[in-house]
Amino acid sequence: MPTLTDEQIKEIAEQLDCGFRGFWHKQTSELLFVPDLKNDPFADTEAFADDLEKLENNFDDYLEIEKPQSSDNFEIMVNFTEQLDDNNKLKNQLIDALNKKKPFREFKFIVDNSGVFRQQWFDFKNQKLKQWVSDKFNEETYDDRETGST
Repeated sequence: MPTLTDEQIKEIAEQLDCGFRGFWHKQTSELLFVPDLKNDPFADTEAFADDLEKLENNFDDYLEIEKPQSSDNFEIMVNFTEQLDDNNKLKNQLIDALNKKKPFREFKFIVDNSGVFRQQWFDFKNQKLKQWVSDKFNEETYDDRETGST
């Protein structure tokens, strides 16, 4: 049964968080990361030409680990806020931010100016992204086993 190493999970999570698309080769476990041209059509692809060609010529040999959608990222922000102590002033500020018109921008501004909580947010988000990668990989490989396309 195919599996990802902890190091691969960490790398995929980091690359997805940076806006890249992540692919895992079904036979060799090689990882490929390329710019997400759907969300950034003007991304410089020159440095990724070889990897893009590999994907184009052998797409079925790779499994894409999808990045979280906006709703998933919003849920991560909510979960971070909920785990804060009820007496924490930051918790109330983040709840307010999440209920505003542009919650991502508002949340980021508050967290970026929250002192020690900024690093706690990054650690929390990183852990949730690693769990996301692991879960998605397991779902996809399970689906492949069910359809017989390993």
